[in-house]
Amino acid sequence: MQIETLKDVLHWTREFHEQLSQCLSHCAEKNTDERARMILAYLSDHEKSLTKVVNGFETSGDEHALNTWCYEYVAKHPIVRHAHCDAPFAELNATQIMAVIVDQHQQVIELYRYLASRADIPSARELMESLRSFEEHEMMRMTQSTNRFSDM
Repeated sequence: MQIETLKDVLHWTREFHEQLSQCLSHCAEKNTDERARMILAYLSDHEKSLTKVVNGFETSGDEHALNTWCYEYVAKHPIVRHAHCDAPFAELNATQIMAVIVDQHQQVIELYRYLASRADIPSARELMESLRSFEEHEMMRMTQSTNRFSDM
């Protein structure tokens, strides 16, 4: 996918969450650790809901912000479609799964942070800040929820 505008970034992010959800669901069936299976199933459902929220930003966002070009970032930091199922979630324990998930979400957050810092128009900056804040909050929520599985 060629990323040229912020709308393309949102489209890529939506696909990121969608593919990650599918991979987590697929790997949940194959993991032999009961707690890891529960975490994978939870994370898969959570990624589905993130897909819907990002889709909402994509479809109802300010057109001026969505049509803002972001060539500079992409030229310096190419956005490569992650092959999420390359990560052997089926073979990882709960702690390892969360480390991979947090790392992948941190990359998305850093993308939003950078784009917000470089945005020329206020609506684009606000959009990127809203998405960054949303992703950070959801990552913390996922982490807290999966930590509760440790108490089981």
